[in-house]
Amino acid sequence: MKNKFGHKMEIKLISSENNSIIKHIKSLQLKKQRVRHLQFTVEGVRIVEECLKHNGDIEYVIFSEELHQVQGGSDLLNKVSSKGHTIYQLPSQLFSKLATTESPQGIMAVVNMKNSSLEDLKFEDVDNLFFVILDRIQDPGNMGTIIRTAESAKVDAVIITKGSVDPYNSKTLRATMGAIFHLPIIQCDNDVWIEYLKQKNVELIAADLDTDKTYIDIDYNKNIGIVIGNEANGINSNILSSVDERVIIPILGKIESLNASVAAGILIYKAAEEKHLRKV
Repeated sequence: MKNKFGHKMEIKLISSENNSIIKHIKSLQLKKQRVRHLQFTVEGVRIVEECLKHNGDIEYVIFSEELHQVQGGSDLLNKVSSKGHTIYQLPSQLFSKLATTESPQGIMAVVNMKNSSLEDLKFEDVDNLFFVILDRIQDPGNMGTIIRTAESAKVDAVIITKGSVDPYNSKTLRATMGAIFHLPIIQCDNDVWIEYLKQKNVELIAADLDTDKTYIDIDYNKNIGIVIGNEANGINSNILSSVDERVIIPILGKIESLNASVAAGILIYKAAEEKHLRKV
């Protein structure tokens, strides 16, 4: 069988739940297995397409007949085939047992993690670096939304501290809307990132309630790292003692605080305004 690009489409069939491929995909629903195998899954037409478009390291793709009923589904399968990726077809019932969405679109990819580290970062513009640091963010929706916002604002990398939700779980991945494939995600088990950024002359700006300085009172047009803390407890005291600026987003109405991803979005785009938008 040939796809529309003229390439022979080789599809392997899997029908048994006891197949080793099926067992492996199921195991990747657990963080410890994702860490062990350095792999994760992405599900749905849009995010698989983003993975393909931005050269995600796809190990293989599985699909069911439902894919052909989804807009763009058949075209996506053709693209996967043209890239030479291994493709497995599953019965609908078996695919649904692996799916993590309520309305499966019939496609999933197993992807190898790109192990970004602080030392891997290379920057052409060393005078205008832009980092976002997420300290023990717990909600997958918040984590994914902040990563998505960071990519949209041209952030150089997102640094995630120990104790944060896994950026590769299914809910977080969906919330990133594909941004996970666009920018370096660095997970740190300790606070070595603080010294690393200090060596790069990066000033750390913390979103904090215990200050009178507002987020519009400082200069973002330099090397900066915006730190967003845990939804309930804020930023770890060790990190907070190392920051250069603490800023508050004024609450004008009758609530106590903002959602973490909303607060992050305000600060990230204030920085983007000064770094990029005013120069356009």
